[in-house]
Amino acid sequence: MPPPALRRKVYVVGGHITKFIGAKHPDFIWKKHPEFGKKENPILEDYIYEAVNETLKATDTPAELVDKAWIGNFAGELFSSQGHLGAAVAGSNDGLYNKPIMRVEGACASGGLAFASAIDSIQAGCDINLVVGAEVQTTASARQGGDYLARASDYKRQRSIDDFVFPAMFARRTMHCMEKMDVQVEDLAKLSVKAYENANKNPLAHMHHVKMDMDLASSSSDKNPAILGNPELNPFLRVSDCSQVSDGGAALVVVSEDGLKKLGKSVSDAIELVGIGHATGNLFVDGDPLSMPTTAFAASQAYDMSTITPADVQVAEVHDCFTITEILMMDSLKLAQTGSGLDMVRNGETTLEGRVPVNTGGGLVGFGHPVGATGIKQVLEIYRQMKGQCGDYQMKNQPEIGVTANMGGDDKTAVVGLFKNH
Repeated sequence: MPPPALRRKVYVVGGHITKFIGAKHPDFIWKKHPEFGKKENPILEDYIYEAVNETLKATDTPAELVDKAWIGNFAGELFSSQGHLGAAVAGSNDGLYNKPIMRVEGACASGGLAFASAIDSIQAGCDINLVVGAEVQTTASARQGGDYLARASDYKRQRSIDDFVFPAMFARRTMHCMEKMDVQVEDLAKLSVKAYENANKNPLAHMHHVKMDMDLASSSSDKNPAILGNPELNPFLRVSDCSQVSDGGAALVVVSEDGLKKLGKSVSDAIELVGIGHATGNLFVDGDPLSMPTTAFAASQAYDMSTITPADVQVAEVHDCFTITEILMMDSLKLAQTGSGLDMVRNGETTLEGRVPVNTGGGLVGFGHPVGATGIKQVLEIYRQMKGQCGDYQMKNQPEIGVTANMGGDDKTAVVGLFKNH
């Protein structure tokens, strides 16, 4: 049975994305940085504060008019020794005191879930909602951080796969895709190069200053090591295939038609959400390594809720936690007019100049992946492309229809949104 259509229209009126930083970013303070010992990296509170206040400013939204707010965050207690983040949002602006604000957690889909929660609230009668996402992950070593992130898996059953659980799980997907779908190393290298090239055009991106080329991305080396200790899976993943361990935040304002009026805005100032899907898989069972049925189900919900078909989509923001995931995401969203997501990569259809540009600002591999912020950043990237605000990575023709796909765990939580420009 198809999901019901949205009873009340929903609009995104803009927001703010902080810089995403971490290793290899010039602003990230580490022991060899010239300002080491003199300056510290921003903390979780800083990213929340910036995201909230710059969003209210950018959208001309008085905090007092916000009905409700959500924050997506996965592991604040582990990386930052800080939970209770709804109260942190309230602490970012006096006008948010006593507002109903809550934290939402769904692994890497935490931001998408916060957005979906705000949509439900609009359907229930609220008019102006604030959605925030933030994560700090650089406070732990790579292996300790890998252990923290492994909490998004079935920890008891899957922790022993490798020190880096999720890279190993997606290396396993890559292995199967190479065996069954004819995915080649060069295909994944193309995706990595695209991500870095787009990030090089994006001043907010974690990898803005880092170059990638086909030779480097196509083989293991000291500059691009295969990081897995699992000998079976080691050949199937290199650093160039991985999303970034980033710190950062993002926030947006989502409103009803009445909310637009309260803010003195017109439909042309906004983009409209015309379909949304939210699906959840079984954490305790491994799925098909060749597909992402949870994401596919969420996508079918979003399409069925709207009049939009996959052929209508002109820009996409997908959850490329690893390069193989981008291919499987495109299949889940049915973006290929003929063939598959792999064919789209080989035909150059997903580049900035292609038929359906995917992850125009660099995606998780290039832009970065502060876990709780990612799902919100995706929506804002669609907004920014539709409103011509992406600067050097702006599409030649501003898109009218866009899709986002935010995923948690190994396709265990998925939120898919469909958007229309006005």
